[in-house]
Amino acid sequence: MKFYPLDASRYLTDDEAVAEYMNAVLESGDSNLLLRALGEVARDTGLGRESLYKALAPGAKPRFDTVLRVVGALGLKLTARVA
Repeated sequence: MKFYPLDASRYLTDDEAVAEYMNAVLESGDSNLLLRALGEVARDTGLGRESLYKALAPGAKPRFDTVLRVVGALGLKLTARVA
């Protein structure tokens, strides 16, 4: 039996699904998971693929303005709330 990595972007069919997915990832507190999720969601935004993959690869240390541009291009915004 052969297993393939889950491509979450196949199941993110509308803006609400994307927002729920990103909220769940943000709640995890895992920065590598956040980068991977941004990469999955951003794949279809038309952003430069090579630079996007490089900036959002696991273990990457993208600049915060890069993350904000990707989030903005996705039509999302980061918010803070009391835990």
